Amino acid sequence: MAEKLVIVGAGVAGVNAATKLIDNGFPGENITIVDMGKDPYLRPYSEVMTGFLGAGGWSDGKLTYHTAIGGHMAKYCGEEKAMELFDEVINNFKRFHPKPEEVQCSDPQAEPDFIKPYFGLRLFPVWHVGTDYLHEIGKNWYNFLVDSGVKFHWETKVDEIWFEDNKLMADNGSNPYFLHYDRLMFAVGKSGIDFGKKLADKYSLPTEPKPVQIGIRFEAPQKHFQKLINISYDFKLYRKFEEGVSLRSFCTNNNAAYVAVEETYGDHSYNGHAKKDEAFRNDMTNFGILMEIPGIEEPFKWSRELVSKVNENGTGLYYSPTRNPSTTSEGENVSAVVINDSQMSKVRDAFHGYYKYIDDFINDMKKVFPTLEDDWGVYIPEVKYLSPEPLVNYETLSLVDYDNVHFVGDALSARGITVSGAQGTYVAECILSAFQYEPEEFFEFHEHF
Repeated sequence: MAEKLVIVGAGVAGVNAATKLIDNGFPGENITIVDMGKDPYLRPYSEVMTGFLGAGGWSDGKLTYHTAIGGHMAKYCGEEKAMELFDEVINNFKRFHPKPEEVQCSDPQAEPDFIKPYFGLRLFPVWHVGTDYLHEIGKNWYNFLVDSGVKFHWETKVDEIWFEDNKLMADNGSNPYFLHYDRLMFAVGKSGIDFGKKLADKYSLPTEPKPVQIGIRFEAPQKHFQKLINISYDFKLYRKFEEGVSLRSFCTNNNAAYVAVEETYGDHSYNGHAKKDEAFRNDMTNFGILMEIPGIEEPFKWSRELVSKVNENGTGLYYSPTRNPSTTSEGENVSAVVINDSQMSKVRDAFHGYYKYIDDFINDMKKVFPTLEDDWGVYIPEVKYLSPEPLVNYETLSLVDYDNVHFVGDALSARGITVSGAQGTYVAECILSAFQYEPEEFFEFHEHF
């Protein structure tokens, strides 16, 4: 009898794990996926963090092809194996893409000299799927899993897990019930960080705290950055300041780029998306500018309090010396509260004095890109909640004291689609290696399908 796997979270990590298992003969009917969100046919645009493919399915679909960013995949399995896993994740997105030929890799080769006086620059190969195609990929991928027998519990929250008893409490809003598992994959994404912390406290799990990552979403006409975009679609500028604070740009969106509102834990922040279809082209560029601040006690709590304080003035803020807020690709104004210089000073106070580093970063960009001048705006805040990273066995990404409980994705401090998917795929391989078929069962299974 095949062991039963319950995956908490239908994001990129869990979905790639299920796909790997099914592709290698694991019965789909023995996989159950629980998620707070909706399936890809019912998921609204406003549901950014939960639902099928999670936040990765409602992003712009940049698949970074390098182990230096996004997490610590290479430390678990080595560089060569990590790159093999990245290939599998990227190939899955192509596999379910309605036009796989549209998925192309930007592979920058040279670091330009004009950046060096002010910034470091990280250049990595990136496959860009596009927000518009991600929605179709999600439907095709979901159909494959459902047709393979995977059971989904949508709009269902997991309130409690008992590792000793191999069971969890699920609540669909009307009738709480138990699910029992032989193996559990904890793949809750950013929206489940508070639950992961709750489990860590309950079971005294050893964890590694992560620094605060908070900042803004910067936007300007693409023409100002074109010289750098020609070298790298997803350029990453970085600087280190005093007090151990470092800043980086990330998640650059170009051509058909727009700013998106995210809701996490009841508060609003910003992100950026980009479509591939030229019909949506608006010649705008946006990217996040994040501060990494070490040494903050309870960084998750600190970040949430800062975001809530900023949100006291509305569902987020927009500031620009000269520009009005941008519009989305659908032509509607981005949800933002426009503030002036005086009001901006209150935002700086909410950042506990750290906003000065963002100001310095922007001023240095104006020196590197002189046409930028005051032709820009910022959406405040952008935040990346990082879960305290639990101590896991590298060979299986399972908890030290519970070898049938695997942590993957944001729950293991992964950042980005590629690393999250790779972690899920890696755990699936571990499950497959432990899953032994009797010959009769194996052939009977394949005849069934």
